[in-house]
Amino acid sequence: MKLYDGGRAPNPRRVRIFLAEKGIEVPLVPVDMGAMGHRSPEVASRNPLRRLPVLELDDGTIITESVAICRYFEETHPEPPLFGTGAVGKAKVEMWQRRMELNFLSAVASAFRHLHPAMKEWEIPQIAEWGEANKPKVLDFLAFFDSELANREFIAGDAFSIADITGMIGIDFMKPARIAVPDECSNVRRWYAAVASRPSAAA
Repeated sequence: MKLYDGGRAPNPRRVRIFLAEKGIEVPLVPVDMGAMGHRSPEVASRNPLRRLPVLELDDGTIITESVAICRYFEETHPEPPLFGTGAVGKAKVEMWQRRMELNFLSAVASAFRHLHPAMKEWEIPQIAEWGEANKPKVLDFLAFFDSELANREFIAGDAFSIADITGMIGIDFMKPARIAVPDECSNVRRWYAAVASRPSAAA
């Protein structure tokens, strides 16, 4: 088994944090995304979309997409549960994971990919207007998120989950996207300080 890893990019890091929370060690194959290593034949032959991370199992099975990789490890190493427990708990984690990914992380990514000069060769066409249009979407979601965190410790309830990992990745990605967490989002700031201090955040 080996994991083709893209360093500090959001999705590869999301899987590494998940593995660290599980206490799972998987041999990493570092790929230099800055040098377009994810477009190399070695990666493209395993993932024609030329994106990372890519998990290759012992039997040659290939799994791509960060959440799919995390689900595989949730099944093979169920403790601690990071996709929730019980019907309601799992549904709430899935709900918040989707919200964090589709309404937050994707908006941050769009702002970054369509505005940052370093993304010119990655995002074709790079549309500055779309990047700018996503900035208020990020802030609107953070206001909603802040109100939801008023009465609970973690995103989906009382336990840390993959939704918290995705949310933390989104907050960290706001820095290169040049978007700041509003000062009034005190609950988001409290939550972020807690999750970012977990040892897994350094993975």
